Amino acid sequence: MTDTLLPDRATTAAPPARRPDLGAVGLVLGGALSVQFGSAVAALLFPRTGVFGAVTLRLTISAILLLVVCRPRLRGRDRGDWLAAAAFGLALAGMNSIFYQAIDRIPLGPAVTLEVLGPLALSVITGRRAASWACAAVALAGVALLGQGGFDRLDPVGAGLALVAGATWAAYIVLSARVGARFRGADGLAIALPIAALVTLPPGLATAGTVLLDPPVLALGAVLAVMASGLPYTLELLALRRLPTATFAVLMSLGPAVAALAGYLVLGQELHATEVLAIALVIAASVGAVRVNAAAAARPGRR
Repeated sequence: MTDTLLPDRATTAAPPARRPDLGAVGLVLGGALSVQFGSAVAALLFPRTGVFGAVTLRLTISAILLLVVCRPRLRGRDRGDWLAAAAFGLALAGMNSIFYQAIDRIPLGPAVTLEVLGPLALSVITGRRAASWACAAVALAGVALLGQGGFDRLDPVGAGLALVAGATWAAYIVLSARVGARFRGADGLAIALPIAALVTLPPGLATAGTVLLDPPVLALGAVLAVMASGLPYTLELLALRRLPTATFAVLMSLGPAVAALAGYLVLGQELHATEVLAIALVIAASVGAVRVNAAAAARPGRR
C-alpha cells in the first residue's frame, strides 16, 4: 500500500488509458474473502491449539500442499533469489503470528482496521504530500472512534499487536512483489512458506503438543491452511503481475470491511455503530492515500 512499490514513470506524456483487468480484480477480492474468513476459522481453533499452534498448523499444512502442487525449481537460483524468499518467509511468519495474537484478544474487524494503518502510514510518509497527510488525519479519526468506548473493550495489548502486525503487512506487500518478479508462478511462495513454517514450529509444538495431530484439529487446520495461506497468497502473487500496485493496494484496503463481515458471520462478533464508522474512515483513508500517490507517480515529468 505504499508508493515505494509504484514504478517510477519518467514519461513526457500520460500513458494511454487501459481497461481494468477484471480477472485480476477478482483474484484480489477472492483472496481477501478467503484470508479474512480463514482468520475467523483460526479463531475457532485457538481454544484447542492456542495461537501458536494454529499458526503452525496453518503454515505447515499450506507449505506441504504448495510444495506438492508447485514443485518449485530449486536449482539455478542465485543468492538474491534465496534472500528474497527467506525474507518473504520471515515476513509471513511474523505477520501471521503477531496478527493471530491480536485477534485472540480483540474482534476481527477492529484488528484488521488497526493492522491496515501500517501500510497506510508508510504510504503517507513516503508520499510527503498535503493530501496524504489529510488521509492520515481521517485514519486517525477512525482510530479515535475505535476507542470511543475506551480501548479496554478492545484490550490495549491486542490493539498494540494489531499495529505491529501492520508493519509486517507492509513488509509482506513489498516482499511479495519482489518475490513475484523473481520466481515463476507460485514458486517463490512455495519456497517461502516452509521457511515460515519452520520458524513457527518450535513455539507451536511447545504450546499445543500432540493436540496438533488430532484428526478434527488437523482437518480444521487443513481448511485454515487453504483459506488463509495457500489460496489468498497465490491469488495475490498472480494479481500483482496483472494489476498496478496502486490498484492492488486500493482493493486490499477493503480488508477491514471483509474482516468485520467474517467476524460477524462466523464468530458472532457484533460491532457498535461507532466502530462501523471507524472502519469506514480507515478504508476511505487507505484508498485516498493510495490514489494520491498513484496520481503523483503517473504525473508527466516525474523523476
